[in-house]
Amino acid sequence: MKEIVYTRNALRALRRMPANVAARIRAKVQQYAADPASLANNVTELKGRDGIRLRVGDWRVIMEDGIVLAVLEIGPRGGIYE
Repeated sequence: MKEIVYTRNALRALRRMPANVAARIRAKVQQYAADPASLANNVTELKGRDGIRLRVGDWRVIMEDGIVLAVLEIGPRGGIYE
């Protein structure tokens, strides 16, 4: 399993959302870190920006995948790409 690092903005977003949604997002990020192929249909490469996008319901998680999985941003699907 890869090490997971959250940025300050990602942690702030997790604290502001409902606890059940935050727990679901953390679980999906951990699942991706353990086995990226298990969420292959919910992960896509970003265009015009480095990184990948993980879809968790109506929420999007912007990450960089390398030796360490860095969670950059978390937000609703409409406004996360701006």
